[in-house]
Parts: sequence; C-alpha cells; structure tokens
Amino acid sequence: MSHSLVIRRGRIFDPSQKIDVVGDILILNGKIEGVGRITLPPGPTITELDAKGWLVTPGWIDIHTHLREPGQTHKETIRTGTEAAAAGGFTSIACMANTTPVNDSSFITTYINQKVASEGLINVYPVGAITKGLEGQELAEIGSMWEAGIVAISDDGKTVMNSYLMRKALDYSKRFDLVVVCHAEDVHLKGRGVMNEGFNSARFGLRGIPKASEEIIVARDILLTELTGARLHVAHVSTAGSVALVREAKRRGIRVTAEVTPHHLTLTDEVVGTYDTNTKVAPPLREIQDIEAVTEALADGTIDALASDHAPHSVSDKEVEYDNAEFGMVGLETAFPLYYRLALQKGVSLDRIISAMTQKPAEIIGIPKGTLKVGADADITIFDPEMKYTINKTEFRSKSRNTPFDGWEVQGKVRYTIVAGKVVYQEAHGGMR
Repeated sequence: MSHSLVIRRGRIFDPSQKIDVVGDILILNGKIEGVGRITLPPGPTITELDAKGWLVTPGWIDIHTHLREPGQTHKETIRTGTEAAAAGGFTSIACMANTTPVNDSSFITTYINQKVASEGLINVYPVGAITKGLEGQELAEIGSMWEAGIVAISDDGKTVMNSYLMRKALDYSKRFDLVVVCHAEDVHLKGRGVMNEGFNSARFGLRGIPKASEEIIVARDILLTELTGARLHVAHVSTAGSVALVREAKRRGIRVTAEVTPHHLTLTDEVVGTYDTNTKVAPPLREIQDIEAVTEALADGTIDALASDHAPHSVSDKEVEYDNAEFGMVGLETAFPLYYRLALQKGVSLDRIISAMTQKPAEIIGIPKGTLKVGADADITIFDPEMKYTINKTEFRSKSRNTPFDGWEVQGKVRYTIVAGKVVYQEAHGGMR
C-alpha cells in the first residue's frame, strides 16, 4: 500500500544529520522524499499533518523488549506489545529470546517474523538466544537464526555463566557481525536476592544483591570481547562500577556499547520500602550515586542507548510476597517522558536523548533506521514537548499493568507514531490539524 503524507511546520530534530530546524517533511510511498520547505508535486491529494510547536524526530527504537509470544500470551502478545510500543512513540523494537519455547532456532525466529507481518503495528527485530533453551550449556543455532532474521544474540534474563561458552559465542558472532547482548548478573552472588544489597535491604528485611554481581560479569565479558575482537552490548547498566568498566573499555578501543533503562535512571532502592513488587527488577534498583553515574554516562556518551527492558507480567506474577514476585516492569508506554525529564531536570541534552533512542540503537543492532535522510524509510515520531499529563496504567495498550509509575505527573507527550508513512498511533486529543 502507498503511504504518502506531508508533515508541516514541525521542529525537525535529527541527530544523525545534526539537523534542528523548523520545516516540512514529504513522504511518498513510505519513504522520505524531501526535508525543508516542501511544495507539493502535482497529482493526487496528499494528506497534510500540521506539527507546529511539536518535535519531529526519526522513529524511536527500543532494542530491549520482551513480547512474551510465543507461549506467554496471557502477559503480552505481538499485537498488544506493538500497540504499546506505537503508543509510546516507538517505530522499531528488538524482542528478547526468553519466550516459551525459547527463540533458539530458525523455526521460532520465522514464527515471530510471520506473526509480526500479520499482527504487528511496527517493525520488530527478533533477538536469538545464545544457548539452547537459555540453559547455558550448548550454543543455540546462531547461523540459521541469522539467516531467518535475528539482529543480535542474548540469553537476557539469564547470564551465560560458563566463560568458555561465552567466549565461543563471541567468536562465532563475528561470522555474522551480530552483537552479543550481555545480561550481567553472577547467579551465585545474586543467589536468592531480590533487591540491591545495602542499608535499605537490611532496613526492609529483604535479601540483597551486591553490585559486584553485575560488575564481575561486565568485567569478564569485556575481557572476553577484547580477546575475541567481537562486539558486546551491556544491557541495563545499573551501577557506577559498571559505568567505569565500560568507560575504560571504550578508552582502550574494545568494541563495547551499553544501555540504561528508565527505571535505573529514575528510581533508587528507597522505593522498595513500599514492598510494591513492581519495583522488583533485574538488575535491582540501586542507590543515588549509581543514578548519578549512569546519568552522567548517558550525557557524555559512555552509555550509548536508552532501552525500556519492557517486561510484562500478569497479576498473579506480581500480587504475591516480594520474595516470590517475578522480576520486571512494563516500560514501552512510560519510557519517553521518563527520559525527557532528564532534559528538563538533569540537564542531559535533547540531542543525546534522541540520539540514544534513534541513531545509536540502530547502529548497535545494524538496522537501516534512526534517520530522516531522504530515501530512508519514513519511520517518524512526533511529540509535544510542553504537554503535561498523568501516567494512567488503566489506559495502557499493553496486556500487563506492572508499573511503579502509575499516577506520576510527567511532561512530553507522543502525538503521532508513523511507520513507513502510515500513522500507526495518533494521540486522542491531537488530530490532523
């Protein structure tokens, strides 16, 4: 289907081209045809969208989500997950392999791609498992999954504890130029811990997870990446120590990138004192000095990407004792306003935030997205930087509601999400103007 549109009078903001101007964007047949002052060519009438006062950016990309399908469709489906992503302003997401069955073969990768083609609203890129069944014993069918369309490999949710196997995965990944995504938690140090180890874990009477459990695996995987010459991406960095390790690795020229989540930029372990199981995440919420470190690392580029780690869970998974609750929170529909508050309150530049949501994640997983260049796919996000609103989990498109941000007053509202020139989300109070 032909998707043609002209976006008028928006503030066009594209870090990939260092563009920050007020102007128009012409979309013809799902591609960007022109940027600047647009005079429509003769021919069929093209829909016009007035974006005056709003920011127009490349479509946002989230390289760390969990869609749960196949297998756990009571938590999320490809349809509801992509609806949530579109409502959050995301035009592309990468979905992790911890489905049921695990995405460890070309058969499951193909199934996901077929479901996306028939039911998805946005672009979805599968991430394949590193090991069969996420069991950490034997490498998954990486080559055949690559042929079927995976963009990365990861056992996210679990750590590959066998250092030899992790080395082999990094070695093998080079044949396909796949990035290896590291879930950094030493399972032996983590043990039965449920929150950050420290003053607050003692105060709240909950088992702690030391920061060293993350930092040991980050250090190991950086060393293995240096040994193999492969590409490593460190998921959900949460400690000042991990930031220091990534910064030093980059200084030494090791091919490592990193991401941080909205919750690790926003919440400290103090909030666990409410015993709200929606604050139980892996890695756990840390301390204020860690938030300061990851915020500084995002600002200076040490942390490359922003990623939600969208992890839907059912009521029965969360409405239990804190010790017994599943780890994770939903994030696709709350991510952007939490990122944007870094610009409003912490002085992180808008250029860094948008780059970490567009150009950088596209580079990490190797997809032709994250830009408004002429000829590129017309994946575009439009948001109102002034609009204030209250997060209301009952309005989520996601099947799950496990968020600690319900009721938060935030600023920065997605107005339109456009994929290949087609409007896949339109904010109810926006409308074509």
